Amino acid sequence: MDKSLVILGSQWGDEGKGKIVDLLTPQYDYVVRYQGGSNAGHTVIIGDRKYALHLIPSGILREGKKNLITNGVVVALDELIEEMERIRDVVGDFKDRLYISDRAHIVFPYHKILDGLSEKSKGNAKVGTTLKGIGPAYMSKYARTGIRMADLFDPPYFRERLENAMAEAKSIVEKVYGERFDLSVDQVYSDTMRMFEKVADLVADTSLMLDQALKKGEKVLFEGAQGTMLDIDMGTYPYVTSSNSSALGLCNGTGVSPKLIGQAEVLGVSKAYLTRVGAGPFPTELKDSVGDRLREKGKEYGTTTGRPRRCGWLDLVALRFAVRINGMDGLIITKLDVLDHFEEIKVAVAYEYEGQLIKEFPASLKVLEKCKPVYKTLKGWNSSTSGLKDRDSLPEQVWDFIKTVEEETSVPVVMLSTGPERSEYIWLR
Repeated sequence: MDKSLVILGSQWGDEGKGKIVDLLTPQYDYVVRYQGGSNAGHTVIIGDRKYALHLIPSGILREGKKNLITNGVVVALDELIEEMERIRDVVGDFKDRLYISDRAHIVFPYHKILDGLSEKSKGNAKVGTTLKGIGPAYMSKYARTGIRMADLFDPPYFRERLENAMAEAKSIVEKVYGERFDLSVDQVYSDTMRMFEKVADLVADTSLMLDQALKKGEKVLFEGAQGTMLDIDMGTYPYVTSSNSSALGLCNGTGVSPKLIGQAEVLGVSKAYLTRVGAGPFPTELKDSVGDRLREKGKEYGTTTGRPRRCGWLDLVALRFAVRINGMDGLIITKLDVLDHFEEIKVAVAYEYEGQLIKEFPASLKVLEKCKPVYKTLKGWNSSTSGLKDRDSLPEQVWDFIKTVEEETSVPVVMLSTGPERSEYIWLR
């Protein structure tokens, strides 16, 4: 790893990016979260301790590294502070280890109220958000009514913007949804200023920091949240997140020139099978005992919500699409051991739609809902790969699986994760 690196999800999130970022952090100077908010959940397991990170970059658990929450992230101050307290015994002093962009927008209590009411109003057509207020916070940002970290350094200005924003939120809650709006401007203002005092010395111009670091040749690890198929522009719209969760969000999410970021390598993280949380199309979903088996073996329950994840076979049509739009240089496959004791393993290599064979991922939700996976069936290895660290100990059938993925996506598989511990992995190239 002799240059900067982008690690991002190749599927619908939950691919195991946290472990990979934690594993690779020692080789980098900076670790950067550039989009999303506390709707993300990255888990790192060290010994018998499990650390669930939602806003803070996964590199925070390594000493001597600078971790940046940049302008593309929306920050809930209460959740950030709670997260900091949960890992304080490991991190100690966050000064010089964690930086928060002065241009990052803030998630307020009224955003969470609006999130809940919006989902409730959709009935059976709800998107399945985490109800963390992320979508409404981005809506405020693009409506130009949002409030940024920099605004809190000027209390009278912040108060003015908060009054206007809450008046608008009150109008929506009462006139659109017919609900009571009981939030007090005084209370939200005082709570925010109290919390801000705890993190004010961590606020910085992260755009400038990254520009200077990259120009000096320092190495940056960019940590994507959610996954490519949830990207607001390129994902399965409208069942997507509210930000660019692909590499497309790198420049606008960090405030760094594409000329500098373009020098970075891009690696996508993919499970050996596929999961999805919430609503939306899922061509390879298994609503049977096989799907249940994948869920229980893989412990597929959301880090942020605890919701059971929908499970299915690996979809190489979707993965090929993710490789293309992210310009991936390679793939990292996680949770290989979940497939250890299947007699046969299937991967989707195409879709069948109204009698036609489709090899490219469609934009239309209606088309995708009618697509049936065309599977290639592989022989399972029916032996344990859990915890393996030597490529020569991998069963021959694993190599057949890897070869199929590489042929269908046209990029190499560079690494396997064989268990949840940070030490359980195999470099292939």
